[in-house]
Amino acid sequence: MVMFSLYPADPRPRRAAEALLKEGMHIDLICEGEEKSPKQETLGSLKITRIPIKHRRGGALSYAYQYFAFILISAAILAWRSLRSRYDLVYVHNMPDILVLSALLPKLFGAKVVLDQHDPMPELMTTIFGMDEKSLGVRVIRHLEKWSIARADLVITVNVACKRMFSERSCSADKIGIVMNSPDGEIFPYRAARSYPVRNLGQPFVIMYHGSLVERNGLDLAVDALARVHKTLPMAELRVFGRSTPYLEQVMNKVRSLGLENNVSYLGAKKLEDLVREIEDCDVGVIPNQRNTFTDINTPTRIFEYLALGKPVIAPRTLGIQDYFDPDSLLFFESGDSEELAKKIEYAASHPSQAIAIAERGQKVYLAHSWRQEKETLVGLISGLIKQNKSHSASA
Repeated sequence: MVMFSLYPADPRPRRAAEALLKEGMHIDLICEGEEKSPKQETLGSLKITRIPIKHRRGGALSYAYQYFAFILISAAILAWRSLRSRYDLVYVHNMPDILVLSALLPKLFGAKVVLDQHDPMPELMTTIFGMDEKSLGVRVIRHLEKWSIARADLVITVNVACKRMFSERSCSADKIGIVMNSPDGEIFPYRAARSYPVRNLGQPFVIMYHGSLVERNGLDLAVDALARVHKTLPMAELRVFGRSTPYLEQVMNKVRSLGLENNVSYLGAKKLEDLVREIEDCDVGVIPNQRNTFTDINTPTRIFEYLALGKPVIAPRTLGIQDYFDPDSLLFFESGDSEELAKKIEYAASHPSQAIAIAERGQKVYLAHSWRQEKETLVGLISGLIKQNKSHSASA
């Protein structure tokens, strides 16, 4: 398994690895390194190699350098190991798509290759860097996506919208499986929406945001909405969780300029296990995405994390979310519209019974796509690929 992110901090690779380990697989995992984690670590059947290249946000050239260095080192590690023992499977997590290069020698020796497309890179790059869809850079990224997908025996992606998109421009739909980003039920145990005590009038109305603190995820939109409801909901409080970024500093400057210092709290990054308690203490979860080509097709995991614990969710009215949720299962607002977001916050605060009923309907969608179901899909896809490989080797 190869991933240019931190393990076990990145939840999707962590869930995939743990699911496959429980099925009896032995995994050599190559990932990004950080100072506080050992470069080599063995946890039962999982052997972790951490490459000391930090994934830093920056310009396009900075990303390209980091990607190139990580691909080169991970490819060298896998090539050397493949000369000593054969892999059945190489499981590559994007970003970047071209990380599949690291699997070429193992593939030559008979390994099947899985490419897990967490994010569509052309849409993400246009969003991050404001690149034109017809620009040379975006065309190159699309070409690399198609080339990378062609090198894989199986493509896994996160939702229906991404499968549609990849099948339209890169490969047949039959090659693509969907494993949604559902939270691990052992970390986020199901809790009925009606199991919480009724909030007293004198208590703060707690709005929660957690996740990447980047512009596309729209924390500034949530602050604008909070400013709009401040007079009618003076007890409203926005609690923010995530790794600090320059964008966060911009948002906190806005908080101070709006005089909301007592209503907005930045509480830092939390482990998934610690987020459970924070979600239980909030009244509503908010997904305040800005409108762009990436967020239009995204189905944020945070929606399921809130719903698993019985909390109503305010989310943007976008394709990637509406593929799964109808208007009665989430509190929808028009993405990028702080005024409508403010109205949904006011509604959730003033109509708690209705908000709970909406959360209950949302929980039905969550249960249909819980990690228990998604894990079975993942294991089925991987098992089928390995069996296919074994039968081919036997016939040869």
